[in-house]
Amino acid sequence: MTINLKVDGMTCQGCVQNVTNLLQGVEGVTGVAVTLEPGRAVVDTDGSVAAERLVAAVTDAGYEAAPA
Repeated sequence: MTINLKVDGMTCQGCVQNVTNLLQGVEGVTGVAVTLEPGRAVVDTDGSVAAERLVAAVTDAGYEAAPA
């Protein structure tokens, strides 16, 4: 299952790497691709991860995220 997120608040490639690492750390995530422009994350999962859980992981780190 693929979940798309809109991610705001990233300003550099370091932010992109941080968000990538955060999402990869969520149990059930099998792949992550994050882009700075536009601020997006494409997350592949094993089907056991809700979009809300991914949003929470990103927002807890100080970024803004929402399902896209």
